[in-house]
Amino acid sequence: MTGWGFFLLSATLATPALATDYPLTIQNCGTEVTFSAPPQRVVTIKSTATEMLLALGLADRIVGVGFQDGPVPPQWAPTIDLPVLADRVPSQEVVLEAEPDFIYGGWESAFAGDGAGTRDSLDALGVATYVAPTACRAQGAPEKLSFEDVFAQILEMGRIFDVEDRAAALIAEQRAQLAAVEPITGLTGVWYSSATSVPYVGAGLGGPQMTMDALGIANIFADVDDTWTSASWEAIVDEDPDIIILVDAQWNSVEQKIALLNDNPATANLGAVRHNRYLTIPFPAAEPGIRSVQATLDLARQLAGLEF
Repeated sequence: MTGWGFFLLSATLATPALATDYPLTIQNCGTEVTFSAPPQRVVTIKSTATEMLLALGLADRIVGVGFQDGPVPPQWAPTIDLPVLADRVPSQEVVLEAEPDFIYGGWESAFAGDGAGTRDSLDALGVATYVAPTACRAQGAPEKLSFEDVFAQILEMGRIFDVEDRAAALIAEQRAQLAAVEPITGLTGVWYSSATSVPYVGAGLGGPQMTMDALGIANIFADVDDTWTSASWEAIVDEDPDIIILVDAQWNSVEQKIALLNDNPATANLGAVRHNRYLTIPFPAAEPGIRSVQATLDLARQLAGLEF
């Protein structure tokens, strides 16, 4: 080995790995949470929470899952079966039967008296809780979401579980992927999530706006200061967006949405409908989280295949 090579190797070995100092106290969605050690028995509620831990290589810590929105992407699919506690939000009784020391919720509403239990009641039982910050609304009006918020959540989860090196590597990979997306210009769009008579669409502060900004698509509801909003078909028709992004959910599929747009005399004449200018995204990827960057890449590829 050359002297220079030996120096590099020595420097690498002398650099300490990232490690968490416990006890670790964080502020999460208006609640102070303290961890005396890395969680060992975790219940995840919503796909965003489950997939975050799987992407960080923590499948062996998961003792139960609830409210999963779809299959796990192949690159993170666990080699073991994860115990399913409930199709929706599991009750506190069911959750506690799994003997968790940590509950990770993708939605704030998971922690309710008629759900997994309030955060205060679970804390009194010695169970730490965490709400995905990208879904937190407890501290007032949400600020505009960015990919930096998603990366911050990945890093914080890495600190909680003492796998900050894995989190840092994952963030570096996703930053590189996001940098490869080349935004377009001059196109407008609407992010159609669900509902029929009153469409539920992406507004100006949440995940849809974050993704559309990265793609360069001007959201026709960007001036609505919320993450999501109930719109009207009349407003969508007036704007006549160039592109419609359709969320594919089990309860409201892409096929159902396209049939509705074609059957409605008003929306049938939209340029995007007449020319099939649709982009599609699975529901679990439509919520901000570990899938957001990959979903943006996929939408960019679909966008490149459209004709105008």
